[in-house]
Amino acid sequence: MGETSTKTAGNGLSGWLPTLIAAGLFAYFATLVPAVAEGNVLRLVYDWVPSLGISLSFLVDGLSLTFALLISGIGTLVMLYSNTYLAGHPQYARFALFLTSFMLSMLGLVLADNLISLFVFWELTTITSYLLIGFGHETEKGRRSALQALLLTGAGALALLAGLILLGVTAGTFEISEILAKGDEIRAHALYLPILILLLAGAFTKSAQFPFHFWLPNAMAAPTPVSAFLHSATMVKAGVYLLARMHPAFSGTDVWLWTLTIFGAVTAVFASVLALRQTDLKQALAYTTLMALGTLTLFLGQQSGYAITAFVTFLIVHSLYKAALFLVVGCIDHATGTREADILGGLGRAMPITAVAAAVAALSMAGFPPFLGFIGKELKYAGALAVASEPMLVAGAVLLANALMFAVAGVVAFRPFWRRADGELPKSPHEAPWQMLAGPVLLAAAGAIFGINPDLLQSTLVNPTVATFLGDPGEAKELKLWAGVNLPLFLSIATFVLGFVIYLLHRPLRRGLADLDARSPNFDRGWDNVLAGLVAVSNWQTRLLQSGVLRRYLFTVFLTVVLALGGTILARGVWEGAPDFSDVAARNWAILLLIVAGAAVMVVTRSRIAAVAALGVVGIGVALIFIVFSAPDVAITQLLVETLVVVLVAVAMLRLPFLDPPGQSDHRPVDALLAIGVGAVVTVTILAVIGTPFDTRLTDYFETASWPEAFGRNIVNVILVDFRALDTFGEIAVVVVAALSAYALLRTTVKDKKQ
Repeated sequence: MGETSTKTAGNGLSGWLPTLIAAGLFAYFATLVPAVAEGNVLRLVYDWVPSLGISLSFLVDGLSLTFALLISGIGTLVMLYSNTYLAGHPQYARFALFLTSFMLSMLGLVLADNLISLFVFWELTTITSYLLIGFGHETEKGRRSALQALLLTGAGALALLAGLILLGVTAGTFEISEILAKGDEIRAHALYLPILILLLAGAFTKSAQFPFHFWLPNAMAAPTPVSAFLHSATMVKAGVYLLARMHPAFSGTDVWLWTLTIFGAVTAVFASVLALRQTDLKQALAYTTLMALGTLTLFLGQQSGYAITAFVTFLIVHSLYKAALFLVVGCIDHATGTREADILGGLGRAMPITAVAAAVAALSMAGFPPFLGFIGKELKYAGALAVASEPMLVAGAVLLANALMFAVAGVVAFRPFWRRADGELPKSPHEAPWQMLAGPVLLAAAGAIFGINPDLLQSTLVNPTVATFLGDPGEAKELKLWAGVNLPLFLSIATFVLGFVIYLLHRPLRRGLADLDARSPNFDRGWDNVLAGLVAVSNWQTRLLQSGVLRRYLFTVFLTVVLALGGTILARGVWEGAPDFSDVAARNWAILLLIVAGAAVMVVTRSRIAAVAALGVVGIGVALIFIVFSAPDVAITQLLVETLVVVLVAVAMLRLPFLDPPGQSDHRPVDALLAIGVGAVVTVTILAVIGTPFDTRLTDYFETASWPEAFGRNIVNVILVDFRALDTFGEIAVVVVAALSAYALLRTTVKDKKQ
């Protein structure tokens, strides 16, 4: 499947309807801005599973509204862009369905006010992103990338589910807004650390924090509009959103502070270095997304007003310039047929509007004034310097990451347009249609407008969002283009100088990084090795357990019983020593000897008929026990079944050979050991059960309820046909199915013989 199309006519209703839906949602959320800016928090609740305390509740506060506006606003431009980018694609309706479902899932995730609802939407984003990344499933790369993202984020989601359930049980509620009000109680709870680890596992895998970073660049197998959406406002920021949402309840401890600071800083610097190594423009932008996710995580570890304001500002500015640059790269690919930075050049004359949009977005990415990126960068330095411990170390990591971003911005948005091409491009460049230009132009312009007029963001989104973290909008720091001569300004100047030097040296640095990468552990190849190991283990256990030999199946089942049951008995110390047999009557010893004798004959004989007859003796001994203990009806049933089984099986086995004929391996010693083990474990279990005080609650209930409710005096019969009628019906159905299957099998055998 080709990713781009030369057609520009769009895709009809399937192309415009998703755009209109996204635009309508953006307009709706925009109407909520005044109310949220005044400090109101909006809630909408529907009963979902009231018996379990689970509701479908939604919360609109500063944090969720900021995310909702980014998702729906950028979603509108991405869908408009996609309609032309994939114009005439035969599967576009399916693509539009996936993309719209993905957007709605993300909106549900950021608006959910219930832990279970949040998890449901979380998993919906996983599934829909899998479908989008694997949209080009004809290629092995597309299938591998989609599966990798699904498995890694899905594994993290399992940990997250466990953490959310523990959190709900610990807090006594699954409503997030109520949980956030119990921060002190949660942080003091003994389960705080396990819950935090589980939540971080889910958030770090979703937002590709080191060492789970490798799946995100591979997700570039998705069409470019999907990449723009995933990286700017949606899936990869879901983990960051989760950490932000849980910040009031979990922050303030050393483990929270250092875990997020260290993982965030390592991810930011590591990803920035790898971004410089890339020659594919999409790959370079993908690694810069990792840098942004690491930086956002780093600031979420802090509690100062500067750090949280830096988080909110950088969240917005990154979404704007990253979506714009991804869409610009799509325009370049659409026009030239390549995304290779070393090939591209001289596009400024042929694509002037794209070049301007790319330049504005890249200047914001690099942190130049008067763009919003400059304000965000200043706040990042102020936030880093406000860190309570090791502020210079944190500021140094931010400085290095910002300088590398400066260089990558030049590679992505300057060189393709303003340097001379080294050779012929695959296609003659031309400007993209307006539907594809609208997104980059508007998003880049937004970065400039908000930079010149930061007040537009201050009271509407930044202050209400900071209030969701710190409880007071007054804690938000002022967004200023000129904050005076201070240390953040000097760090910004250092960023420009260092970034420019890196940009000039990026080609030799890239070659050095490539050599270093070739000699370093590769997480992506490690993932392949892990999968190969899982497949090898799966094949090994299949050969071992699913051999097709009935004897092995039985051996495995009984061995599992011995290990699981026996291990539990040993671990729990159930065995309390040999019981007292002094009051056992002589007739009971005689019955026991009869059963043991039958079992011994069954074990030593080489004749199947003798073995079956001996098994019948054991059954008769059991029937005698029933008689001794006043259960004649059960004893009669036992005798009839034993007699019937002995007769039928004995007749069937007349034509079978002896057990373990001479010359073949004798399995019986091993089988005998296993049988002794099963017998010992079952005996100990029964003795332990007998030694436990009998709980008569069920007995009392059935004695009391059998006649008034079921009109039966035989309690056993009432239980079978009334209290557990559905179970009995199921058992009868199983017997009927087995009988029909046996009948069909016998008929097939007869037909085969006739043929």
